[in-house]
Amino acid sequence: MRNNFQFKSVFASFPATCAMALCLSNILSASSVQMQFVGTNGTQAFGVYVGPYSGTMNGTPVDLFCVDFANEVSLGQQWDANLTQIASTADFSDTRYGTGPDALELYQQAAWLALQYASQPTSQYADIQATVWQLFNPAAPAPSSSWWLDQARSNCASADYGDLRIVTNVGPVQPSGQVQEFLIRVESSDAPESTTQLLAGLGLVGASCAWRRLRRAH
Repeated sequence: MRNNFQFKSVFASFPATCAMALCLSNILSASSVQMQFVGTNGTQAFGVYVGPYSGTMNGTPVDLFCVDFANEVSLGQQWDANLTQIASTADFSDTRYGTGPDALELYQQAAWLALQYASQPTSQYADIQATVWQLFNPAAPAPSSSWWLDQARSNCASADYGDLRIVTNVGPVQPSGQVQEFLIRVESSDAPESTTQLLAGLGLVGASCAWRRLRRAH
């Protein structure tokens, strides 16, 4: 009787285990990569080069969109970084500016602005870059007008940021004295799976194996 009761308990709890693992897999945590800063597009303003920039992620070329005026990066520099999705279900604890109540909205605005580089002449790069910097740091250089900020606020909620990631140096993350934070666009095949999703998958496999062993035993 005791063995039969144990089998039924495991059988009954297996769907609950699966549901819990699936819920955990939907929490989008950060995943770690190696980044390298390769170069600039040649456009200067405010005494510095403005975005977009070029780099690599685990050796794969990527465009870098800087959101962080308080830190620096040098040509050829390599660093370990966490990738964070821009989504309402994402965990922003590994990002530099993710602790504020408006973090998701600000990163969405920055992402929308980053997507505008491709369709704009280089004469607009300075204003786009300054608008992004100002989202997170009021002490950053100011754009010539609020036009790009107004556009970002009006349009950011309707855009798709599924292929964008926040790139932040591995922690503990500090306000300054570290590597600049960037946004990048990644193909789904290039984006590493988050630790949370991997653990959830392993949990499902383990639970399934245990259930099958018990079923064969009875």
